Amino acid sequence: MTDPATEAIEAFNRWHAAFDTRDTGTQLSLMHFPHVRQAGNRFQTWETANEFGADEKALTDRLKAEGWDHTVTLSINATQADDTKVHLGIGQSRRDADDAEYNRFDTPWIFTNIDGK
Repeated sequence: MTDPATEAIEAFNRWHAAFDTRDTGTQLSLMHFPHVRQAGNRFQTWETANEFGADEKALTDRLKAEGWDHTVTLSINATQADDTKVHLGIGQSRRDADDAEYNRFDTPWIFTNIDGK
């Protein structure tokens, strides 16, 4: 059996690949709902997969408007891990089609293990 931190990192990498290809179905298959996201001082909550999926088109439009082509993960570290949840610190870089970085940020993620997922 893989350790929880490795499982969370692998799940993040699958989710991130789906994010970059805008594959909402794969993203949703890796998420629990309700789903909570913090960005800056704001929390967003999606109660259902349908709510999250409905917001993805608007997110894609915003990303494209800012020149986004893909996101590179610069670092990923488990800061806390047990069998029920893992906290990851992730460094990311948004890039344009020429692979030029235009936004670098650190983001905390919490992965929960609910019923083996």
